[in-house]
Amino acid sequence: MPDDVAKPPAAAPGAPASPAPGGAQVTSPSADPSAQASPDDVSAGASPDDVSAGASPDGVSPDVSASDAQRGDGAEQLGVGFCALLGLPNAGKSTLLNHILGRRLVAVSRKPQTTRNRILGVHNVTLPARAELPEAPVQIIFVDTPGIQLGPGALRRFMRDQALGAAGDADVALLMVDLSDPEQRDPARFQARDAKALLDALAVSRAPLLVALNKVDTVRDKDALLPVLEAYGESGLGAEIVPISAKTGDGIGRLVDAIGRRLSVGPRLFPKDMLTDRAERFLAAELIREQLFRQLGQELPYATAVVVESLTERAERDDVVLSAVIYVERDSQKGIVVGKGGRRIKEVGQRARAAIGQLFGCPVHVKLFVKVATNWSRVERGIRDMGYE
Repeated sequence: MPDDVAKPPAAAPGAPASPAPGGAQVTSPSADPSAQASPDDVSAGASPDDVSAGASPDGVSPDVSASDAQRGDGAEQLGVGFCALLGLPNAGKSTLLNHILGRRLVAVSRKPQTTRNRILGVHNVTLPARAELPEAPVQIIFVDTPGIQLGPGALRRFMRDQALGAAGDADVALLMVDLSDPEQRDPARFQARDAKALLDALAVSRAPLLVALNKVDTVRDKDALLPVLEAYGESGLGAEIVPISAKTGDGIGRLVDAIGRRLSVGPRLFPKDMLTDRAERFLAAELIREQLFRQLGQELPYATAVVVESLTERAERDDVVLSAVIYVERDSQKGIVVGKGGRRIKEVGQRARAAIGQLFGCPVHVKLFVKVATNWSRVERGIRDMGYE
């Protein structure tokens, strides 16, 4: 499996933003979206215990040390910094990150709180000249975060802390609003929900705040977008309001431009060919968990975790063999994951091996097991055992 990562494709920013009535810049929706589709699921006949797949030639680099990040990879000066992706559950943060990077890096599904950890995605791009602004190379380190949601339990508390911590550490904060949720179309109602804790954290941060109004593709009456844009522009919530569709790519180029133009100039923080700071085991577990969300839907128990116990590269065969355990909290939940005659776990394995193989750039053999860890999500030790720390 290759150690390096191919440079992700750059998004092409669109027209410059225009000022809104309340002082914030508001970018108009584009009529010509630049879509970049995510890789399709692939299935093939195989046994549930050993599933293999061929894939593209790109690999994933291992964890980067703090000294590597601080050292950079040369004296080049460019716009560089961290951008936290923030919002309520299902706002489309992970979908946005995957689209920008051109890689299926983070688990995505329609079920809330698919993302549980902070995940870095490194995007190197040159912003094209526009208006009076020159061409500008930038390195944006996106920090994907769990959706903010109040509630009891160690796992929810961990995810909430991940998001609030990222909000306080960011150089630029991007708040994503889900336009498919009628309540989020009203900035006053949005600020009164679970987002209040997040907004309070942003209030004490010096990071500029941008607002992405996501899922414009779900709004059938485009005339209805204008009042929403004006309301957010007048709310004073962010320095710039950008309507986008993380799914189709509409507006993403302008959003990347708005983020990149606000970064301070400095040396590169990560090597140019680095895609993420996460190790292969973590990424494989994410893609297995994604398939659990997709295959089980509403049947999937909330407290389901995936731990990759072994990952072996076989140089002589140019492939990878990994073994992973899917943890649930009760015996009754094992049958839901396994399915009748093992058909469900087989489908999960087939689709996960295709996604992992595509990310790793080599054939992958996946062995899946289902075990019970009673009430793991409710105690601190339990979430640490599942890798949430």
